[in-house]
Amino acid sequence: MRPATILIIEDHAAVRTLLARVLEDSGYQVWEASNGREGLERFRAHPVDLVITDLEMPEMNGLEVIAELTRLRVDVRVIAMSGLSGEELQQATLIGARRTLPKPLDLQTLLQVVQSELQQLSQEWGAFAPTVVAQDATVQPRSSGPNEEVVPPLG
Repeated sequence: MRPATILIIEDHAAVRTLLARVLEDSGYQVWEASNGREGLERFRAHPVDLVITDLEMPEMNGLEVIAELTRLRVDVRVIAMSGLSGEELQQATLIGARRTLPKPLDLQTLLQVVQSELQQLSQEWGAFAPTVVAQDATVQPRSSGPNEEVVPPLG
């Protein structure tokens, strides 16, 4: 089973590194981008299961990133985050973000939202998200459906 892939687009290096570490520790494969343009280049080169983007960034803001991502792939899953107004987060939802999170981020909430989005993806497309252990809950990947091949473990 392949780990779910996540692209973090965040201009603050410390925040980006913290998010990457938390998500990698939870079993996800993570790519990072320091601005919207770089994030779009990475997504074009390697589409991912989920994008987490800040809304306030230099060069290309998160709203522009979300609009372009949805043009590239209409079913893209995006979580938008911002320390600015709730209005900006609402705009992100209107143009394609599936979920929004205010900053400062609560890491447990972030993990739960990521887990929820990837579980929905798994149900819709048959992909598998890794087991993620939140503080009080563990969610297992869904079992194989009737049309999916089950591969026995090695050894």
